[in-house]
Amino acid sequence: MKKKTALYPGTFDPITLGHIDIIERAGNIFDGVIVAVAKSSAKKPMFNIDERKKFIEIATQRFENIQIVQFDNLLVDLANELDTKIIIRGLRAVSDFEYELQMGYANASLDPDIETIYLMPNLQNAFISSSVVRTILHHDGNVSHLVPKEIVPLLKRESDVFDI
Repeated sequence: MKKKTALYPGTFDPITLGHIDIIERAGNIFDGVIVAVAKSSAKKPMFNIDERKKFIEIATQRFENIQIVQFDNLLVDLANELDTKIIIRGLRAVSDFEYELQMGYANASLDPDIETIYLMPNLQNAFISSSVVRTILHHDGNVSHLVPKEIVPLLKRESDVFDI
């Protein structure tokens, strides 16, 4: 029987407890989850791709079926390279739905075999977004209730060198 691996892409700038929630739940559904960190230079991320990957590695080390990769190409091309046809996306609120639906349809237009599965985070994580975390970091606020505790010291240290 072929193992089912899902691809969970994102900028993860930085990874939040909402992301961890989705990763854990996807890991309970699928044999493996590949967390794909997008370079996303157009978004001008606060943290570079290597830092974001490092944060994810630290935050997910307790999970056994997680792999982390970086990418800077079309998501469907990455999915084909990694031999998966399942894409996981998180939906926090109705505002996410339209964008995610369009992306899901766009990916399916490029590869009709791609399936996008939408997971909602637990209610306690539904309001958390990376942009909220970045804003709080910019103003030297406490983000320890929004991100994995293991990366809090790294975020503070890393954010000091950025001028948003």
